[in-house]
Amino acid sequence: MGTPALDPEVEGFLALLATRRAPKTVDAYRRDLTALATWFDRPLGRITTEQLEQYLAELRAAGLSPATIARRVAAIRSFFRHQALLGARADNPAAELDLPRRSRTLPRTLSPAEAERLVEAANGTTPRVLRDRALVELLYGAGLRVSEAVGLNRSSVDLEARLVRCIGKGSKERVVPIGRQAAQALRRYLARGRPYLDSRHRPELFLNAKGGGLTRAGVFLILRQLATKAGLEPERV
Repeated sequence: MGTPALDPEVEGFLALLATRRAPKTVDAYRRDLTALATWFDRPLGRITTEQLEQYLAELRAAGLSPATIARRVAAIRSFFRHQALLGARADNPAAELDLPRRSRTLPRTLSPAEAERLVEAANGTTPRVLRDRALVELLYGAGLRVSEAVGLNRSSVDLEARLVRCIGKGSKERVVPIGRQAAQALRRYLARGRPYLDSRHRPELFLNAKGGGLTRAGVFLILRQLATKAGLEPERV
């Protein structure tokens, strides 16, 4: 198959994206959508969920890393959500695409079972517990660094598309897809937790008990407290 020119719908999506995102992000989305168009060899508006799942299966079989596949899923989800919002499609074939399981970034020294205990330790309905659960699910499910998590604003999160826009090393923007559990935890925090912490009308996503933005030190304190509750050694997180 030759490399097809991107159809006007994709070009229109990228043009809109260019008004909102960094040039490197737009270039990455262009590459990822071009790769899908090359594989499909037909207008992307005709693709089905089953064909998208087949495409992702072939990427996994080709040995692409979970992080690379997750980035491609982010581009695909964004494009088809845009199509659905425009009414170009009645459905969104990418809405239920499963993310590849990514390696846990935090905490690095815990086994998968221990890490699950850490997540489950944030169990409750108070505003701070809802915040802690959303925070740990996000660090786990999306692989964000602590510095990226504390740098998030409320506007950084797109729960419909299950995407988070964060600033990484070198002040580079990256768009990260998140899993269903992380999205659900964020929804609960935003609906029933954050409004009670936001006494100072701050833009930061994660707030402390006084209404200010959560700091790196605050996150590590939360992780150590959760580790103790889970019966783990706090210094391991």
